Amino acid sequence: MALGLLSLCVNIVLMAVKIAAGIAGNSYALVADGIESAGDVFTSLVTWVGFRMSLRPPDENHPFGHGKIESLAALFAGLSLLAAAGFIAWNSVIEIQTPHHAPEWFTLPVLLAVVAVKWAVSVIIRRMGEEVDSRAIEGDAWHHLSDALTSGAAAVGISIALIGGKGWEQADDYAALAACGIIVVNGTRIASRALHDMLDGNVSEDLVLTIRDLARDVAGVVEIEKCRVRKSGIGLFVELHVCVTGETTVREGHRIGHEVKDHLLASNPRILDVVVHLEPLE
Repeated sequence: MALGLLSLCVNIVLMAVKIAAGIAGNSYALVADGIESAGDVFTSLVTWVGFRMSLRPPDENHPFGHGKIESLAALFAGLSLLAAAGFIAWNSVIEIQTPHHAPEWFTLPVLLAVVAVKWAVSVIIRRMGEEVDSRAIEGDAWHHLSDALTSGAAAVGISIALIGGKGWEQADDYAALAACGIIVVNGTRIASRALHDMLDGNVSEDLVLTIRDLARDVAGVVEIEKCRVRKSGIGLFVELHVCVTGETTVREGHRIGHEVKDHLLASNPRILDVVVHLEPLE
């Protein structure tokens, strides 16, 4: 949860800095960036609370646990990115059509500092998301990265406006508009992956092959006929059809099935449950 607190605090501080500097420095791109960070405060809170709730153990009403909450939080993160892109694009178009002064020079170093901080935070959070295979945490990392990208685009636009002088005042608005395309791509990617997990989509083929190999190592297992794996939050639920010889007794088959289950549970802490179905080898 420490990373969640870091994410929240960074968004709050940068939100205040960007909006204040944008208003004082006459840069809509910087103000829009600050508004996006305001939305990121709420998104980060939902993401990390959702991730925390997804780790709750199974109970009487939820025998498979609460892992799907993590996917819902990731879906929210993706959709909020799309909403932020739409908001920034709409207001950028309005600003482009409205004559205004060029941004002040001091807005440029503010943006460069924002890019550095956001990029570093996104890398830290993304690594954790990949480590635990959490779509919600990866979504929060992309929020920080998209913020860094929009800030970088705004910095380019402000540089053009400052160097170009009169006639180039809207350069940072065009830059903010261009950055929306990147945000849309990232938001779509996060939302689609969250939906994939919510609908029990396939996990990676490498993971399935690893589970098959581990089950095949158990004495008495001749072959693995089927192997289905579904992801729930950061946890995995496995269903196996294990082939044994036709002469295997019910008692022996029961023992083999339990050994397969125990072996898989011990091999990977992410595997929460294993259902083994025995098939006679013809």
